Amino acid sequence: MFTSLSGKSVLVTGASTGIGLGVARQFALQGARVLITARNAGRIEAVAAGLRAEGLQVQGLASDVADAASVKALIHTVEEIHGGLDVLCCNAGIFPNSPLEDLAEAEWDQVMATNAKGTFLCVQAALPLLRRAEYGRVILTSSITGPVTGSPGWVHYGASKAAQLGFMRTAAIELARDGITVNAVMPGNIVTEGFLDVAADYQAGVAASIPLKRLGTSADVASAVLFFASREAGYITGQSLIIDGGQVLPESLQALV
Repeated sequence: MFTSLSGKSVLVTGASTGIGLGVARQFALQGARVLITARNAGRIEAVAAGLRAEGLQVQGLASDVADAASVKALIHTVEEIHGGLDVLCCNAGIFPNSPLEDLAEAEWDQVMATNAKGTFLCVQAALPLLRRAEYGRVILTSSITGPVTGSPGWVHYGASKAAQLGFMRTAAIELARDGITVNAVMPGNIVTEGFLDVAADYQAGVAASIPLKRLGTSADVASAVLFFASREAGYITGQSLIIDGGQVLPESLQALV
């Protein structure tokens, strides 16, 4: 049995949809007090209201993780509402598709600012609250794309996700003295709103390349995040966990025949 997360203060960035929303819901279902954030104020407030309608303790706040002033204001609000912070989930990320040959410098900067710099800004700003927690937890949402695999059109996204893991390892060393752990989940192909927009035959092709023969869900990722957030994971830091149904394992499709 794992120690209850009930009453813990949790902040999930990029939580208006997809993996972030799934992670936030699972924390709230465990009795945590959750604050979710994203850039679109109307969207994040509507999502939070929907979760509260389910009887969950969730508040929503608009913020931009790529902006230092916005992040500082976000952490200040977390302290005002919850009195502290136990778990920080750096999930905010963008993934526009652009071939390397056509990739604009501005788009590269935007992706790196949100995905990589946003992680740094959130963790740095949250440190005073995490240090006061009974045990502080930081969980990053990286990806198999970049650290393990590549995908055309995502050189900037892949670079940002690899950067998160580089950040994680040194941050884990520096924050260990405060009892704060820093870990990452690395999802594969997860069924989110964006993935559902692609053609059904593409979805089927991806699922066929996965040994477990299905796409992942946000709940699959959330289960790993909740483990890293637990008291029982207190001796694990600087580590990443691939959640992909075994997608990165086969040397070729022949291995799955």
